[in-house]
Amino acid sequence: MALYARVIGWGGYLPEKVLTNDDLAKQIDTSDEWIFSRTGIRQRHIAAEGELTSDLAVKAAIAAMDRAKITADDVDMIILSTVTPDNTFPATAARVQAKLGIKGGAAFDIGAACAGFIYASSLANNYIKTGYAKTILVIGVETFSRIVDWEDRTTCVLFGDGAGAVIYQAHEDDSDTPRGILGYELHTDGRLYDILRTDGGPSETSSMGHLTMDGREVYRHAVTKLVEVSQSIMAAHNLAVTDLDWIIPHQANARIIAATGERLGLPEDRTVLTVTNHANTSAASIPLALMEMGHKIQPGETVLMEALGAGLVWGAMVLRW
Repeated sequence: MALYARVIGWGGYLPEKVLTNDDLAKQIDTSDEWIFSRTGIRQRHIAAEGELTSDLAVKAAIAAMDRAKITADDVDMIILSTVTPDNTFPATAARVQAKLGIKGGAAFDIGAACAGFIYASSLANNYIKTGYAKTILVIGVETFSRIVDWEDRTTCVLFGDGAGAVIYQAHEDDSDTPRGILGYELHTDGRLYDILRTDGGPSETSSMGHLTMDGREVYRHAVTKLVEVSQSIMAAHNLAVTDLDWIIPHQANARIIAATGERLGLPEDRTVLTVTNHANTSAASIPLALMEMGHKIQPGETVLMEALGAGLVWGAMVLRW
């Protein structure tokens, strides 16, 4: 019997504080019309003072575990994706493990920026298919409000805070239409390192720094690479666009999502869009989208997820719900 990593639970958490475009217009030279027309964003959630990345992650994890009807004793591993950890080290996943009361297994962080959830899910898939773990908690979480420059109107309007979590569990399935992760594809091009990064870090400047971005270049590469990786993963699994029931893209920018969808011929009514209310939550964006609409996905439906982030890193994943 073949093992598949099947989604059995999902959940998310958004901080209580909401910062609208109109709120931002009182702080910097911008407007709701300017932001929305360029990004599709109306508002974003901001972590409260003292509210840590691990706090957001724990709340999302509890929601996912409750939906999956599992306890801390059932979790074999935590894979947490973030570029805004509580501390440089130890891993934020270790703190989350302790807060959840999980006493066994491994817990570690990965840093793949906005593509982090797909990267983390690919690892979960591999651990499950090899039989190393049975039940894995994957979390995407960010507190980007801590690293954006709130005086830079070209970047601070784009990002928000939040956490999303998914529980993958091993299931044996030898059918022609197995449920679970069917496959993934991952890429990195370090030559594009500087077009989206922070201008600091403990080794480079000894301070965290602020996010910097060449928006035009990111947009150009995002559309091209997301189209290519989506076409590639579909071809690898003999899927046509008409075989996809849902498309969950990374929620970076409504214009990127629309341009990618148009080139792929993806139907708008099957493309999930949450960037309007969440903004770009980086590694959290895809699982947060699942928080909003996971209940609509029916068992056996096919889902394509795709994302691109700093590095540049990008990837896609196909799963059958």
